[in-house]
Amino acid sequence: MSGERVAREMSSERLAEEIARYAADKKASEVVELDLRGVVGYTDWFVICSGNTERQTKAIHDAILEGCKREHGTFPRRVEGVGRAQWILMDYLDVVAHIFTPQVREFYRLEQLWGEAPARVVGERAG
Repeated sequence: MSGERVAREMSSERLAEEIARYAADKKASEVVELDLRGVVGYTDWFVICSGNTERQTKAIHDAILEGCKREHGTFPRRVEGVGRAQWILMDYLDVVAHIFTPQVREFYRLEQLWGEAPARVVGERAG
């Protein structure tokens, strides 16, 4: 698939930044990029964010899907959770986007689970 070829040509870090930007453009809150390179073997980055409602998580999903398709010609390998929209997972292979409602994000606490991974909060300078 040509979308996969384009995704491989773009660095995983750049793709994570783009996904975070699309989420932020839809007013996602607490957008975090976790650098998992050297921590796990199945992906390089997690982009984690919240939408205040299920409707907003779907809008964030749609913005990421459309932005990656339109600007980079890439599509997720798989998407889960759109029906309930409390935790939407978008797997772009080297980058996995997690879009949560606040309550579900607090329950699963992915940032704490992967606490050893370097993190960047979008909109703030990395320290």
